[in-house]
Amino acid sequence: MLDVTVIEDAEAAAVSLDPIRARLLAELAAGPASAAMLAAKVGLPRQKVNYHLKALERHGLVELAGERRKGNVTERLMRATAASYVISPLALAAVQPDPDRFRDQLSARWLLAVGARLVRDVGALITGAAKARKRLATYALDGEVTFASAADRAAFIEELTQGVGALIRKYHDGNAEGGRDHRIVVAVHPTLKPEAIAKPEVTAKPKAIAKPKAIAKPEVTAKPEGTVTPEGTVEAGAAATPETALAVDSTPPDQD
Repeated sequence: MLDVTVIEDAEAAAVSLDPIRARLLAELAAGPASAAMLAAKVGLPRQKVNYHLKALERHGLVELAGERRKGNVTERLMRATAASYVISPLALAAVQPDPDRFRDQLSARWLLAVGARLVRDVGALITGAAKARKRLATYALDGEVTFASAADRAAFIEELTQGVGALIRKYHDGNAEGGRDHRIVVAVHPTLKPEAIAKPEVTAKPKAIAKPKAIAKPEVTAKPEGTVTPEGTVEAGAAATPETALAVDSTPPDQD
């Protein structure tokens, strides 16, 4: 199983985005399972789980891990082809971001376009390297820094630009025979809060619950003459008024 793989096909992307199929992928990333085993976990009939698994298998998102006999039935054990998936901009090729349309180093949207191109290009390189059975030479640096002020952040970016620029000028040789071009991407953005990237839990829709039959109300008998109703007594069948529910504000926090 791969740690991460890139989905480049539009139909495969659509299949993976279905909430139930995404849940099945998550379950199969944890280990092989049969349709019957998955049905118990996601709360769906085995036939429906089989239907979703076949769709995932057709697009290479799950694969056969083995078979086992259970009574008179042979169960297929499926597993995810990767622990996680990334959808490439190639899945929306006609509208994929193009960083060359405009260049603004201080634009968050331009940074997003550069990041999308990074996913697209590295995904295609991984696919090509896997077919050629060759190792892909890449490097990534990931870290966090806390700036005391906006002025410190601006000074950091200035030094970073000068330092990386100096390295590029030092090692770039446009006339080298057999030289291989490499793209360098350096990004600085605010760190996202953990609660803002929490994955929503996907659950199967609950089955319809049959409504209970109407309960016959007890007959009300006339009170005998001279009977006094004690004060503070609540008549049978009176419902208590529910308390007002608290509303939860799900508005995401402001970002720079």
